[in-house]
Amino acid sequence: MNPRGPVIVRRDTRAWQMQVWISFAVAVTLCGIGLAWLPGDELDRAFMVMGYVFCMSAAFALAKFVRDNAVGKVDTPLFGLVVWAGFGLAMVLTGWGLWRMDINPAYKGFLLVGWLFLISTVFTLAKTLRDKHEADVADARLQRDD
Repeated sequence: MNPRGPVIVRRDTRAWQMQVWISFAVAVTLCGIGLAWLPGDELDRAFMVMGYVFCMSAAFALAKFVRDNAVGKVDTPLFGLVVWAGFGLAMVLTGWGLWRMDINPAYKGFLLVGWLFLISTVFTLAKTLRDKHEADVADARLQRDD
């Protein structure tokens, strides 16, 4: 038993977890629809799909890096540079690709908002998944100590 009293493991509610997953699914779906019907060249479509996937992957990596290093440095400075540069490069190149496309401004706006929604939901999903993992580890430690 803990000498300071009972230990409370904080968890996100099921409603929050569902909202996070639904938001992520909606963002991926909207981006997929926008890219599937992207007017213009096939090369533009391929570039934007790669850009969106690159941004999503880089955002997950950045979220993990920031969380891992929040309490103490666990990664090397070079790895930090790679993670931050990868995220920055993904965002800049995807933004440049979107900006330079010769498409209707309303369609461009749809792709921009969908892309930013996707990146936002990636960070939220990464945090929610990490919080769940940390709560599971804390529960396991408490059960082991009892």
